[in-house]
Order: sequence, then structure tokens, then C-alpha cells
Amino acid sequence: MAAPWSGDVDQGGLEQVSRVDRVASLTGIRAVAALLVMATHAAYGTGALNRGYLGLIFARMEIGVAIFFVLSGFLLFNAWVRAVATGAVPPRVRRYARSRVRRIMPAYVVTVLLVYAVYEFRHITPNPGHTWHGLMRNLTLTQIYSANYITAFMHQGLTQMWSLAVEVAFYAALPVLAYLLLVTLCRRRWRPTVLLAGLAALGALSPLWLVVMHTTEWLPNGAGLWLPHYLVWFVGGMTLSVLAHKGIRCYAVLAVPLAVVTYLVVATPIAGRTDAPALDLSEGVAKVLFYAAIATLVVAPLALGDTGWYSRILGSRPMVWLGEISYEIFLLHVVVMEIALVSVLRWPVYTGSVVVLFAVTLAMTIPVAWLLHRWTRPRR
Repeated sequence: MAAPWSGDVDQGGLEQVSRVDRVASLTGIRAVAALLVMATHAAYGTGALNRGYLGLIFARMEIGVAIFFVLSGFLLFNAWVRAVATGAVPPRVRRYARSRVRRIMPAYVVTVLLVYAVYEFRHITPNPGHTWHGLMRNLTLTQIYSANYITAFMHQGLTQMWSLAVEVAFYAALPVLAYLLLVTLCRRRWRPTVLLAGLAALGALSPLWLVVMHTTEWLPNGAGLWLPHYLVWFVGGMTLSVLAHKGIRCYAVLAVPLAVVTYLVVATPIAGRTDAPALDLSEGVAKVLFYAAIATLVVAPLALGDTGWYSRILGSRPMVWLGEISYEIFLLHVVVMEIALVSVLRWPVYTGSVVVLFAVTLAMTIPVAWLLHRWTRPRR
């Protein structure tokens, strides 16, 4: 690289460092993403996923993960795009890596150690990840890199962390992807059409990865949780960063209804049934592409300059406050939900009310998440 790859790239999808000049609504949408993830887990814990079309509506709330990934693609790639589009100094890889580690790892390590300590006194089975080897894998976010993560390293209090492992893989890959797209392909010149074509090709790797998984034996079962499967979600955000620098605008009055309709479509067996053991190829491709479209549509008005009702709601004080601790909510809610279900509400698994479990879990999680955020956030 001719210039070091040093802009401020401290924002990300699953986590964020507060900035004076951040777009408040992009913080607020993170709260929505975290609450959607919590809601789908509440539906799973109460057995609501088996309630026909309503169950599919609940199941698709996992799209909160896709929203986090789109946000990461937009916020982190934007620094490299800005460097090419405006002639600014590109990010320094060392500073970029240090900021990622400083933000995600302290809270994550505390959560993992806390969960392992809690489950020394809560005998939940099966729990294959509750071993010393599982602890080391989970601490290093390498638990998904095995032939079968579910039977090898998945911990019952950390089931959501596969997505953080994917996020970290994207962090590691992004400087290389930025170099390939902006230096090798665009030759350090602002060529948005060429860049968008390159991003389209990059996004196509996700369905191609699924084709390889379903039609060959080249990859282990665990490869379904690796970055290439979900890369198109990050590409959605990266594409928004290019469109933003082109001056393209997107308005919520069009994007949000389209996202809702698309969500209702994907909440059908087109993306798999909740009672099926696994998705077939067509279901897997439909799911990853529909989720990419919906999550990108949800973020697009906020990223592309709409300042109307949608932005004002998500930029309101309560939403921004929840967004500030959304990473910690994401980290803690699974273990808190298990305690809420079994020890507080005393419901057998797969019974009870989704709404009640969600509300009790949220009320229990927010204070702990706030403390974790206050304790582990980077100090400037």
C-alpha cells in the first residue's frame, strides 16, 4: 500500500464507541437489532416458534444479526471509501485493529468468564462447550471453527456468540477487502460504478458458498457459520457507504414499507420451516439474500440522509441510550433469559408467554448491561 490504511473507524455493528459526531439514529437502530435478537430467543425458549406463520414471524426476528452486520459494513468501510472519494488519509490498520480489540474484547471476556462461572452452579445439559477447551475457544472467538460447532464448543449461555465470531472475522478481513476493492480494482481513484460492481461480486460469494456446502463435501458442517456465508450482509452496508459518498438519498417512506413486505415474504417456508432440521440449498440462499435486502433497507434511510420521522424516532433519547448499551445487552441476554425462565418465572422450557419472558429478561438485563458498559468501555 502506498499510504497507510488513519481515519476514525471506531464505530461498528455489534458494538460501538460513542462519538460526538455520530448519527444518533444509527445508534438507535442498534437497539432495535438487539431487541429483535432477544425476541427471537424468547420465542424459542417458550416454544412459540412452532406456532405456524406466527412462529415464522418470531423466527425471522433473528434478522437483528443481519442489521448489526449491515451497520458494521457501512460504518467501518466508510473510512476507506472516504479516503478515496475525498483524498483523505486512509485508516491505519494498526489503529483500526487496536480500536476493535479495545471495544469488543473487555466486555466479551468478562461475559464469557461470568457465564462459565454461573454454569458451574447451573447444571444444564447438553452443554458441550462447558469444558476448559471450550472456554479457551470461546474466549478467543474461535469456537465456530470446528467440524461441528454445535456438538463441540457451543455453550448454552453463549449461543449467540457465533455471530460475534463472524463479526470479528469481518474485522480481520476488511483491510484486505478494502485494499482489493479500492487499490487493486479502483487503483486509488474514485470510481463508484466499478466499486459497486466489485461489491456485487463480493456479495455473490455468499450464495456461492452455500452452493459449495450443499453440493460438495469440500467444507465441514461448521462452515455454515463462517464469514463467507454472511458476507453479503456486510456488503449491504459497504454498498451504502459508496452510495452515501455519491450523494444518493433513500427515504423511509419507501424503504421501511418495502422492508416490512419483504419480511412478511421471508417469514414463509420460502426460507425454511422452524420444524425442519436444516435448510436445503434454495431455502438457505433465499434466507441469506432476503435478510441482506431487509437489513440494508432498514439501515439505508439512516445512512443516506433521511432526517424524517424514522430518523427522529430512532435518534430519540431512549433509543440512543439503549443503543449505547446494545452490545452489552446482546452479550448478556441469553444467560439472563435462561435464569429468568427457569429460576424467576419457573416455567418449563418451551412453555409460557413470549411477551412476559421478553419483558422480564429485558428488565433484568438492562442494569447489568449498563454496569458492564460503564466498566469495560474504552476510556479516551
